[in-house]
Amino acid sequence: MNRISIKPLSVNVCWQGKRFKTPLYKAYEEEMLYSIKKERIPSGKLFLRLTIGVSSKNADLDNVVKPFLDILQKKSGFNDKQIYGMDLWKEDVEKGKEFIEWEITPLN
Repeated sequence: MNRISIKPLSVNVCWQGKRFKTPLYKAYEEEMLYSIKKERIPSGKLFLRLTIGVSSKNADLDNVVKPFLDILQKKSGFNDKQIYGMDLWKEDVEKGKEFIEWEITPLN
């Protein structure tokens, strides 16, 4: 495994000035908040399993994680800083069959 001794940079400090939600993101957030069932998230350190079904071979897996997590924490009332581990997968699907599948469990 490779390792460098540099402090990781948060996306929150990568941009100057205010960032505003686009109309597309606002609509996505509203649809997701309506669609996601509120679940009881355990306290303490958490592990996230996330599978994204995408119809574009150009879709980057990591680009969908933060918006999804922000919406999920808003719906379920936890803080995403509790997530200490992730298992991320991307699955190619036909257009119109896109999905997001997840599970949050206590970190063991």
